[in-house]
Amino acid sequence: MNQDIVKQLVKEALEEDESLFLIDLSFLAGNKILVELDGDTGISLKECIRISRYVENNLDREEDDFSLEVTSVDISKPLKVPRQYQKNIGRILKVKTFESKTIEGTLISAGLEHINLEWKARVPKPIGKGKVTVVQTAEIAYNSIQEAKVKIIFN
Repeated sequence: MNQDIVKQLVKEALEEDESLFLIDLSFLAGNKILVELDGDTGISLKECIRISRYVENNLDREEDDFSLEVTSVDISKPLKVPRQYQKNIGRILKVKTFESKTIEGTLISAGLEHINLEWKARVPKPIGKGKVTVVQTAEIAYNSIQEAKVKIIFN
């Protein structure tokens, strides 16, 4: 299986709708191809089918027998690419860093190099006894994020 051809076909299929983007392209044992996609406003089953058909129709089954699976990204999986962070601005993230630090806060912004989180915390008063609620922020570089997941809240 020529992986470069598959990568090119997926790229061409995604160019038809610029709101869609690739999360992961895996080549597994037994010529199984797994394509994980997302979109700025989500991705429909119809789009997954369209992309699957485009890739499948441009590969020769006579040359290589393969299985192809095109799926939308699972909400419970960690975020992998910066565009996923941008899509989730305003949501609560739980971020684990390589420094063994865990931060949970609202994603305020997501740039090319880092993200910004904001959360409320209770800290001791500067003068006197008791605690006061303050807003804290953190700027976290993508290369220091071990895992970041969107916190799913059911209302």
